Amino acid sequence: MSVGKIVSSSSLTALLLCACTPSPPAHPDDICSVFHEKRGWYHAALREEKKWNVPFSVPMAIMYQESGFHSNLHTKRTYVFWFIPWGYITTAYGYPQAKTDIWRDYEKATDTSASREDFADSLDFINWYVTNTKKQAKVPVTDGMRQYLAYHEGWGGYRKRSYASKGWLMTVARKVGARANVYAAQYASCENDLKDKGFWSWLF
Repeated sequence: MSVGKIVSSSSLTALLLCACTPSPPAHPDDICSVFHEKRGWYHAALREEKKWNVPFSVPMAIMYQESGFHSNLHTKRTYVFWFIPWGYITTAYGYPQAKTDIWRDYEKATDTSASREDFADSLDFINWYVTNTKKQAKVPVTDGMRQYLAYHEGWGGYRKRSYASKGWLMTVARKVGARANVYAAQYASCENDLKDKGFWSWLF
């Protein structure tokens, strides 16, 4: 096989992979724009809110902070001899940036097989985590800031207040809390407009 054919084949593979990877929303700071662009996300968010009794603004704000709504995001790579790729710093991955161990705990607890690259699965995971944070640490599901602290530090770390010495994390958590409030206010302004207007609208 010629070098030209090898390059063309590699390029084609890369393009196919890119085509299979969903792009993040164009305007992630505006939940109305996000849901107008991605109708499937809108329906998933409503289903999850009803299922867990958690306002979707909180898990959506957490997801945005963790991955920027990128489905296949990894943490930074590690290297051997400074140039040979050797895995990643942690196993955090996907929309929720959930580590493999806690993701498996979620699958076992909910008796499901899920993917961190799937938006609905990832939103379900974050809702599960938020609900357990309320049970274990008595954090209201509406408190985006403290919910994010527990999400980032883990339930044990949150109970030990491991976040107290991390000024940068407190800043980020306040940002998540503020974004959750903004998302809620934005949705209130476009809720009626987002409601399905016809039989086929659920497909889009």
